[in-house]
Amino acid sequence: MNGPLIVQSDRTVLLESGHPLAVEAAVAIAPFAQLSRTPEYIHTYEITPLGLWNARASGHDAESVVDVLLEFAKYPVPHELLVDIVDIMDRFGVLTLIDHPIHGLTLTATETGLLDELVGQPDLVGKFGKRIDAESVLVHPSERGELKHALLQLGHPVSDHAGYVDGEAHEIALSDDAHGGQWHLRDYQKQAIDQSLSGESGVVVLPCGAGKTIVGVATMSRVQTTTLILVTNSVSAKQWKDEILRRTTLAEDEVGEYSGSTKEIRPITIATYQVLTTRRKGSYLHLELLDAKDWGLVIYDEVHLLPAPIFRLTASLQARRRLGLTATLVREDGREDEVFSLIGPKQYEVPWKELERLGYIASAACHEVRVRLDGGTRTAYARADGEDRYRLAATSDAKLPIVSELVADHPDAQILVIGQYLDQLEEIGAELGAPVLTGQTPESVRQELFREFRSGEIPVLVVSKVANFSVDLPAASVAIQVSGAFGSRQEEAQRLGRILRPKEDQGSATFYTVVAADTVDEHFAAQRRRFLTEQGYSYSIEVR
Repeated sequence: MNGPLIVQSDRTVLLESGHPLAVEAAVAIAPFAQLSRTPEYIHTYEITPLGLWNARASGHDAESVVDVLLEFAKYPVPHELLVDIVDIMDRFGVLTLIDHPIHGLTLTATETGLLDELVGQPDLVGKFGKRIDAESVLVHPSERGELKHALLQLGHPVSDHAGYVDGEAHEIALSDDAHGGQWHLRDYQKQAIDQSLSGESGVVVLPCGAGKTIVGVATMSRVQTTTLILVTNSVSAKQWKDEILRRTTLAEDEVGEYSGSTKEIRPITIATYQVLTTRRKGSYLHLELLDAKDWGLVIYDEVHLLPAPIFRLTASLQARRRLGLTATLVREDGREDEVFSLIGPKQYEVPWKELERLGYIASAACHEVRVRLDGGTRTAYARADGEDRYRLAATSDAKLPIVSELVADHPDAQILVIGQYLDQLEEIGAELGAPVLTGQTPESVRQELFREFRSGEIPVLVVSKVANFSVDLPAASVAIQVSGAFGSRQEEAQRLGRILRPKEDQGSATFYTVVAADTVDEHFAAQRRRFLTEQGYSYSIEVR
């Protein structure tokens, strides 16, 4: 044994980042272990029950998990941990939801004593109907999602094989001619579709630029039914509509948009989360209207957002087949388990570096550039606290000349400057002579700015967090991050994803994050790096 992993009995795994097999080991444990800390030489991963259940749902059994740990271990793996892993993974499948031919929605258990215990749980009162026999109990259909979540919280994942209403049939065929030429599904996209349709609803995790939208469109063509697609904003809605019309034989009048400005209900309807969860006169009128439609498939784009209270209302569509799409299931509030319960387990994931190796996404070099606060800002920073302290560090004037230098270093590139604070972005835009796009920018202006950036008319675009999600800018090859949502790993992944579309010249992408040294900004930057480090990316660090 001389591998890069030190496996410990408390379910933590230490990875020696300088070991020759470190990257290979990191990719191997990624399906079931989550990176938690990334100091320079030793990275710490955690093996959680949710991670093991997601791995089980996506085709990894306990034997394969144990084999990975043994293969890459530096020292003997604690036997009690291996037993623990087997026990936890074996819980997946003990509880199953089925559609009983006589009784309807039913929870069955392979352990009768467990079912006795669960039926008597105070937290589950009102979710069960009558007891059928020793192995099964009725479930109120309206409680389907919430019951799965409550049971998961108790350490008992439910495998949902109750099926779905078929929904209204609608013919959907893939087009042979997209983008002016022949196209075909990539092997990993086919695998993602096959896996997601093999059993219960669930989530497909693919890097930005890997074609999650295409997976969604091709899934629609496989199930041949009316489809509701939920997206984050109207820009994303328009991009989905364009992709559907390019990739299928559907006519424009078969695809509708249901957003703030447009209210179209068509066989294929693309709606924003926000409009569905807008409350008027005490009720969710838009949600009720769309919920009444006989959908056969519901696609949740950027599904990691769903657990937020305002978004989870849409999970009432439990009786429909559900497909979640995201680049990362990571959430800083630790509520990834709600996606597992409300949509389904992770059914398919492919490592970012694997798609980079195959040429499906661009290679990327990541750099952290640290700047020093000047005396006045340092004094104000020392006196501040909470969010004010972070804002002072994140919006330091010392970042402005560094951004100008980095832009000048890439004279022929299409560059995105990305930040959190609008006044900072306005200042940078004025310094660079570049347009600024924020949530306050009218949609027509947004679309025009994106068009001009894609065509190269605008070489530098300064954007707020509205560009984090579902914005297709294939020409972008450099991103400069000046501030972010504290330590959000998910946001870091999304922002790198803006520049990972394959380049026409086969060139690589460059991602900079500009950080105020020796401040909370530096601390949050380290937190933000964790997910990408888990994917195999490394950051160079430079102090200016």
